Amino acid sequence: MVVVELPAHGEDTTAPQNVTIDAYRDKVIAAINATKQKVVLVGHSMGGAVITATAEKIPAQIEKLVYIGAFVPANGQSVLDLSGMDKQSELPASLIFPTPATIAVKPENLIDVFCQDGSAAVKEQLVAKYRDEPAIPFTNKAVVTAANFGSVDEYYIHTNQDHAIGIDLQNQMAAAAGIKNIYALNTGHSPFLSKPDSVSTVLLKIIE
Repeated sequence: MVVVELPAHGEDTTAPQNVTIDAYRDKVIAAINATKQKVVLVGHSMGGAVITATAEKIPAQIEKLVYIGAFVPANGQSVLDLSGMDKQSELPASLIFPTPATIAVKPENLIDVFCQDGSAAVKEQLVAKYRDEPAIPFTNKAVVTAANFGSVDEYYIHTNQDHAIGIDLQNQMAAAAGIKNIYALNTGHSPFLSKPDSVSTVLLKIIE
């Protein structure tokens, strides 16, 4: 398994004003190229837009795409467009803009939006590790074609108790993308934190 640290995330020091969806995509492509084999590419939340862009660029190098409680933009849509369609999400009302180049969630809403079902230790770790996000990628419009993105097998793992991306929007995006391979977890937005064993079980089924 390879975990890709995106620009301006984790310990990466890229300036947020220099980050776009294409920058995220190119970092993922570099990681895929380094494996020298086809991959199962997994994206969570806004990472759904990243894996969509990656599949559009290098479809032949991806065996399967897996979305976990993730945005799936159609051609010409941005993550911001999709979030604005979500009537169940607590995220839009929780957003703040610390700088012109960053977007963040109000500290008092962070746990409830992202991991209300996590243990006390998980919630503490979430708060400790949280970073403001580069704002530009949320506004970048997706380029999606049937010939490229549409040629890759796609899977969606619904997060049924999600406070960041409502289940109705998850269903709507999966249907619009023609995703037929559907799984579900009865979790909040971050099942890899609250129920990692359940996520592993589903991913292993998909990989088989």
